[in-house]
Formats: sequence, C-alpha cells, structure tokens
Amino acid sequence: MNRREIHLLRQIKGYPCVTITLPTHRTSPDNRQDPIRVKNLVKQAGERLLGEFSKRDIEPILIRLEQIASDIDYPHTLDGLAMFVNRDFGRAVYLPFTLKERVVVDEGFFTRDLVFALNRTPRYWVLALSEKPTRLYEGTRDDLIEIQDGGFPMIHEGPGGELPLPGGEGVNKSAYRDERHRQFFRQIDAALKPFLANDPLPLAVVGVERFLAFFNEVTNHKNAIVTTLTGSHDKTPAHELAKLVWPLVKANLAEQRRQVHTELDKAVSERKFVSTVGEVWRYAKEGRGRLLLVEEDFHFPARADESGMHIAPAEDAAAPGVIDDAVDEIIETVLDKQGRVVFVDNGSLQTHQRIALILRY
Repeated sequence: MNRREIHLLRQIKGYPCVTITLPTHRTSPDNRQDPIRVKNLVKQAGERLLGEFSKRDIEPILIRLEQIASDIDYPHTLDGLAMFVNRDFGRAVYLPFTLKERVVVDEGFFTRDLVFALNRTPRYWVLALSEKPTRLYEGTRDDLIEIQDGGFPMIHEGPGGELPLPGGEGVNKSAYRDERHRQFFRQIDAALKPFLANDPLPLAVVGVERFLAFFNEVTNHKNAIVTTLTGSHDKTPAHELAKLVWPLVKANLAEQRRQVHTELDKAVSERKFVSTVGEVWRYAKEGRGRLLLVEEDFHFPARADESGMHIAPAEDAAAPGVIDDAVDEIIETVLDKQGRVVFVDNGSLQTHQRIALILRY
C-alpha cells in the first residue's frame, strides 16, 4: 500500500463505505486468533449496516464483505490488515505495520491510520535490474512487496533480450546490444517516474555492474538513488533481497539525518526557515516548504480557524472538530506540494520546538 493507492481509495465516495482494520500476526500461536477477530469485526460491520438499512438494500455489501474475509490468506498476513468495501468495490490489504482495531462506516474509506503509518515508517523503493525481468518493490523496513502494475515487472523483449541480435557483415553486435540495453533501461526509467512522483521515497537499485552502469547513464532519477547493491539477484526471493537491501538503506537514512541538520543550520543563517508547529503549518499550506524536519514522536492535536491557515492547540484529540495530529497533516501537505520530509531523533530539534521547515523562498 503506497501513497498513490491511498489517494485512489480517497477518491471513492458514497455512503456506506466500510473500513475494517486490525493488527495481525506473522507467526503461530499468535496468528490463531486472527480469523476469529476478523469474523467478529465483519459481524460488527454487518450489524451496523443492518441497523441503518434493510437486508435487501445492503446485501451486496454484506456478500462482498464476507467474500473478502473468506479469501484472506492468514498464513501469509503481515502486521496489519485493512479491508475496504462498498457497493462497487472491495479489497483487503496486508500491511507491514500494525493497525488499531476499528470498524468505520462513512461516506468514504477511513485511511487516516494508513497515512499515519506510512508517514512514520521507513519506506523505500527497490529496483532490481534484469532482462527477465526488471522488478520494482515497495520496501518497508526489511519487508519487500513486489509491484505488479504500471508496466512492472518489465522484460527486455527486443534484440539482445528476447529476440536475437541481427547478423551480417559490418554489424557490431556488442555495440548494438549495448544500445538496445540503453533503450530498455530508458523504458524502465520512464515506467518508474510515476511511482516516484506519487510516492517520492528513497530508491535502492540492484543489479550486475553492467546494468547498473547503463541505468545510471540514462536515468532521470539519480537524486532519488540512496544506495546500490551489486550482483545478480534475478532469482533472489523478496524476503532474502530485503535482508540485503534494508541495512544499506538504513545506513543511508541515518546519513541523511545528519545532512539535514547541516541544511537546517544553513537555512537558519540565511533566514530561509520557520519553526514551531503553527508557523510550519501556515508556510506548508502556502506551498513554501522545501524540506520538513520533524522529531519522530512529535504529535500535536489542534483546531484550525475558518481560513484553515492558522491552528491552536487542543487538549482532547478525539473532540469534535479537532485535528487529531496536525503534524501528520503538515507532513501530507509538504509531500503533496512536492517537498521532502525527514524524521530526526527526539530532542534534536528542541530549539525549534520539535519541528522546522526549510523554505523554498
């Protein structure tokens, strides 16, 4: 589940939309209770629907909900499960982070917990270069989930790949093969573009030296690449590849944290920054945020004024009209406006009251 998929879920409207979320377990004996919990939550959702609608009116949703629940592959669930169902749509998603147990019936699907988890969990892309095929993975810590969308996985089908190279006198097969590989990796780079645009995460690239060199030559996404893993991993299972890639990404994220503090010091000297959650909120809404620094465990319940440009602290995060976490809203705003977000250690932004925004201008 990435930001693009969450955005698509948010576009689906029409009462009733049913969202069920819960924590799940990867191993026995903890996972023995997962089917029971799902069954109870599905029953709870059904009772809520039948309390508002006749069984005839709501039966298509009830049937779809039961079907999705029955198709859950419990031996292969991760740390969280989300189910989204309405009259025209149904989907279950296994997630590598835990979720609260909820049943929500509303005009749209409840995605706040997913957004929160995505924002606070180290995530990255992995591009594993190969002729047969190049694969794209979404990484969350030491979990990789393969993307099978947007052209991926992608096979080199032209000459030098699936097709033979041309023969004949005067044909330089080596040069021809190299140029075809460059074309193939340009196609990969183009297919990668919307994923990085919709979810601008760090990118790890995997492949043999020759393929890494070709990709580096043609890619427009060099700034996204944080690490490379050299070697042939065409047949490496996702869980084994994750164990190799995640330590490299983790080390680079730690280095990135050190670098952003230097950037912040420079922005302070140039007066191209704001701090405190209220100021950061306003400038982020104006689209001026280039880089947001926020301490890992900083949360801030707040109320916004009628303009939506100013916030004030709120004591009760669950009270009506309260934004349960303004920090999370700021993160979403900065990302939506093509800014970057880096989480830093608790206490490292004490002089800025735990949050700072480096400005574009």
